Amino acid sequence: MKFKNTIVACGTLIVFLSCATNPFTGNKTLAFVSNDSLFPSAFAQYDQFLTENKVVTGTSDADMIKRVGQRIAVAAERWLNANGHQGYLDDYKWEYNLVEDKTVNAWCMPGGKIVFYTGILPIAQNETGIAAIMGHEVAHALANHGQQRMSAAYIQQGLAIAGNVAIKDEQTRGIFNQSYGIGSNVLGMLPFSRSHETQADEIGLTLMAIAGYNPDEAAELWKRMKANSGGQAPPEFLSTHPSNDTRISNLQSWAPKAKAEAKKFGITSFRPLGEF
Repeated sequence: MKFKNTIVACGTLIVFLSCATNPFTGNKTLAFVSNDSLFPSAFAQYDQFLTENKVVTGTSDADMIKRVGQRIAVAAERWLNANGHQGYLDDYKWEYNLVEDKTVNAWCMPGGKIVFYTGILPIAQNETGIAAIMGHEVAHALANHGQQRMSAAYIQQGLAIAGNVAIKDEQTRGIFNQSYGIGSNVLGMLPFSRSHETQADEIGLTLMAIAGYNPDEAAELWKRMKANSGGQAPPEFLSTHPSNDTRISNLQSWAPKAKAEAKKFGITSFRPLGEF
């Protein structure tokens, strides 16, 4: 029991000392891995990915991805500067690339390296749809979600190791490993991931509004995402993402707040949808 209490106490202290406050969420976030080491690694992986995939250049779609990305990044910087966080983006190296791939996806690596697959363009449908996706992906980078996921994985692994050290009986250890593997994912890692997706949705909505894109269209995008999925999705509690219905409801409820935030920056009307 004493050993167990020591593990818990040490773990609590480590977590406390490894937290940082994120300006966009106002919450303490896990930061076992510093961005000083994480960003260069992410940049190298991104460059490697680009060499191994077909990057689309010189097209109106490729230009649009870069244009929207730059507008969203500027919106983020405007918000940060207005809220007393000058210099927050100094180490970010924004890059936006369109990659030829039928996968319906887009992603962002720590430090601001973003990829859109061509497969998501028909569902985005227009430039405002791209802005909704871009805002979400940029928000992941701004909220340091990659850093937090790595930190959470370290905790998960560390507790598993501690459990195996503490439990001497082989049969009991086997039961622990099986239960811990399922429990730590369903009760820990999956909700953690869903919370990140929800944060990115809310932050992204504000960013797209400040960039001049109508936040009402984000919910419309996710209606199209839902239709494209054909209703094929695991139960929300077993997923890394909130359900489509949850996201649509959230985005609809947050849109007025995003508009109000954009109004602080002089944005009172929004760009045309810009169909392509």
